[in-house]
Parts: sequence; structure tokens; C-alpha cells
Amino acid sequence: MANDVWPPPELAPIHDRMAVWSAWWTGEPDELEYVYGGDGVAAVRPPNWPRRRPLNRPSQYRGGIVGALARMFWGRPTPEGELRSKIHMPIASDISVVSANLLFADPLTFKTPHKATTDRLQELQDDGMQATLREAAETASALGGVYLRTSWDKDIADRPWLSVVQPDCAIPTFRYGRLREVMFWTVIEDDGQQTVVRHLETHKPGVIRHQVFVGTPTSLGQLAPLGDFEDTEPFARIVENGDEIPTGIDLLTAGYIPNIRPNRIWRNLPEGVNLGRSDYQGVEAFMDSLDETWTSWMRDIRLGKARILADRAMLESEGRGQGAYLDLDREVFTPVEINPMSGQSLINEIQFSIRVQEHQDTTQALLETIVRSSGYSAQSFGLVADTALTATEVQARKEQSFQTKAHKINYVRPVLAHMNHALLAIEEAAFERRGLRPQPPDIEWAPGITPDPADTAQTVSLLVSARAVSLQTRVEMVHPDWDEPRVLQEVERIKAEEPSPLDQIPAAGAGRPGFSPLGEARPINRDSERAAEPAGSPRT
Repeated sequence: MANDVWPPPELAPIHDRMAVWSAWWTGEPDELEYVYGGDGVAAVRPPNWPRRRPLNRPSQYRGGIVGALARMFWGRPTPEGELRSKIHMPIASDISVVSANLLFADPLTFKTPHKATTDRLQELQDDGMQATLREAAETASALGGVYLRTSWDKDIADRPWLSVVQPDCAIPTFRYGRLREVMFWTVIEDDGQQTVVRHLETHKPGVIRHQVFVGTPTSLGQLAPLGDFEDTEPFARIVENGDEIPTGIDLLTAGYIPNIRPNRIWRNLPEGVNLGRSDYQGVEAFMDSLDETWTSWMRDIRLGKARILADRAMLESEGRGQGAYLDLDREVFTPVEINPMSGQSLINEIQFSIRVQEHQDTTQALLETIVRSSGYSAQSFGLVADTALTATEVQARKEQSFQTKAHKINYVRPVLAHMNHALLAIEEAAFERRGLRPQPPDIEWAPGITPDPADTAQTVSLLVSARAVSLQTRVEMVHPDWDEPRVLQEVERIKAEEPSPLDQIPAAGAGRPGFSPLGEARPINRDSERAAEPAGSPRT
């Protein structure tokens, strides 16, 4: 591996595309101008590497794909002698924030058959896991996926935790679509010249390998001792077999969460076919046009400032060599000699119109297109007027966002269950915590919209009237977040307080011969009816 080209050349198309998505996510104008500059080598370097380039590039004027990218709004050169006036609207980062909030704004519910294990998972979630998962979700939305890593250090905490690893600093190995091995790499030293020190951390089932290589910006270099560098010195004290740390468990201590699959642009690329796609994929041109629209709008405002052109004779001199000025607060100007037939005015006002409505309509249309194409509802971004809505109406307006959320949960749930299983196993193996039963938990997400209690009560009442719902089902409908033991306890309380409402509701036809409370016809015994009638009673 020494002196190998780094990062591996086969990852260049993936890293280049991630660099474009990263630039939109961060919203930095310098980054956007860099990735659309037309070099085609946008981000094979990690984010902390210095990047230097001239302001304007020859690629801006080339043909083909390189020239097409360079001629996008963010790829156009700034005219000589002018300051950059391009404005970025952070719709990309807004999309990622909404995605993360939909998935992890509310705490998750972990369930296992073993109460002590369930309680421990809840403690781990309260210890910062929820914030980590939200960070991971925002990263996955922007870059197409994210890695979770099980971390532990007895000098820092008495329990393991989950940490986020960026997808553009990882080399995964998949087998039949499942992650089997992954190498994370981090630049720990860079002198800005020709020396770059990288830390490679490889996760395999049962073992984690730590290595340090001293190379150049484009090559991996030579293997070096872990103890020679401050960042890796702690690993040097606990490695076995040269550079490996046994985890004590048979599970992989890392996982990959794709944002959404399939990734259409990498479906035939072996290195990228198992990776997810970004929420920005396919809408980059619309986001570029949105920034162009905002820049044009602000340009109209700048040019629309009122300006006054005055005849030189109207200026007040401040003395020889001191210049002159026009006193606009002066009510009476001194008459000057001017040919009245010339048709010229002494003072002319110039003020360009500001095309507010045109820009606003264009911005609104672009925003709605971007949001819809990313898989979200306009209501989630406040693009629909706020009015008093019921929970059902809000659910309908946000239907597309909730469908996207459900789609993403299908990718998050199995990986998150595996990572929590690994956390429990590490606690048992490395921290010698007893009384746990490491296993993948069942994970439940809170509902995105809380139903209106009045609507729920009305629904339950109608079902009771129709004799179509049991007491336990009613309690579950009113309290969907309760587990089964708590529901059964509530059922017993209700039974103890008062009879079932079903026994108190008179049904239509009650009291008539042949009517059963269950709505079933029963035979009429005429002889018994005659015997019950008083003597001499009239018959019809």
C-alpha cells in the first residue's frame, strides 16, 4: 500500500460528486465557485486540505461537460475590476435540516424482551445518542449517506457511544449490498507543502486496525509507528498483533446508513452502487438558478437607488482645488444663465424600477420545484400560507414529506438496530457490565403529527356506538404511545370504575319482541306471551 495514489483513483468520481453536494450544503460561495470552476478535480482531497486557484479559469470558456459546468451561474467568472456580487440562498441546508428533524426531532423508542436491556438502551439514548443521530441524518441528506461508528475510551467515559464519520473519508467494502468492512481515514498532520500524515482505521468483525502513513498530498506514503504521533499514541498502548485491537465481539463496529437508494448516477459503478443518493441529486441546476434569481433581485435593488444628475453650474464650490457639492436641502437655488430653448433641465433624476413581483414569482416557482423534486412537501418549508388547520389537514399537506420519512426509516432502522446491538455487546465485553442481553432492539418512531384529541374522541365514540371496538382497542387508540402492559392496566382501572359503555347504550329496537342486544333475531314464544297477559286483556 506504500506510495499508492491516495485517495484511490476509482473513488474520484464519487468524491467529486460529493464535493458538489458538500458545497451546496455548506453554502460557502468560495466552495461553490471552486467545484463549478471546471477542473474536474473538485474534492478528491478531504475538507481540511488547502485549495488554491485563480479567480477566473480558462475552463469557463471551453466546450463539453467541463465548459457546461463552468458556465453555470456559480461557474461564471467575475468580470475584471468588479467585486463578486453573487448571493447564495441556503435552500440545500434547509432541506437537510428538515430531513434530520423529520427523522430524529423526537426521541426514539427502543424495545427488547428484557427490561434491563431496554432501560440501558434508553440511558444510552439520553447520553447524547439522539443528537448524534440527528447530526448523522443531516449529513446523509446532503452527501447521500453517513457512517456510524461504535467508540469507547475508558479515560473519557464509562460507556461506549456512537460517533459520526463523514462518507467522503471512508472506503467501504460491501458484499451483496451489506457492509462487511470499512476503512476510515483522517489527515492528522499537513505541513502545507509535501508532507501529509494519515491515520487509517479499518473496522472488521471482531477487530479494529489502526495504521499511520506518512506521504504526500497525492500518495499514501510509508507506514510509521502509531506512537510517533499524538493523535494515535493512545492506540499504540493497546494494539495487539502489530496494529490490531480486538473488540471482543463478533459484530462489525461500524455501519453505513444510505440516505435513499438507488443512486441513479452510480448504478453501474461498482464502488458506488451500494451508496445512497443525496437529496440534492438532480436539483443542482435549479438551486443554481435560484441563486441567480436572488442575485438579480439584489442587483435591481442596488441599481434602483435614486441618483441625481445636476448641471455643473448648480454645484456649490468649496474653493479652488477643494471640489464642489449639490445642496439638496436648499429650498431656493441661485438662478444661472442657461439657454431656455435648449430644453435641458438643470437637475435630472434617475431611478430604475425594481422588478419585485417578477423575481418573487420566479423564486417561489424554483423553491417549490426544488422542494418537490427533493421529496418533500411545500408545507414543511413554510411555502404555503399559514392557516388554522386540523391534524388531518396538516397530515394531508405534508404527505410527501412523511412518505420520504417512511422511506428513509426503512434504511435507518436495521443499521441503527445493529449499532445498538454492538453498543450493548461492547459494554458487556469491554466494560464488563453484567445483567444485559445484547440483541438488536425493535425501534419505533414517534408519529409526525399528533391527532386532535377531539377528533380521536369522536372516532372512538362512533366505533363504540357501532359496537365495533373493544375496550382495550379504545385505550390503544387514545394512547398510541403506550406499551401493552400500561394499556392493560388502564383497561382494568376503567372496568373497576364503571361498567363498560357498551352495556349502557340502548340499541335501536330494544324492548321489542324478537330483539337481541347483539342484534340477532330470536324466536318468539307466543304461548308464553299469552300466559303472561292478564285475564280479559284485548287481543288484536
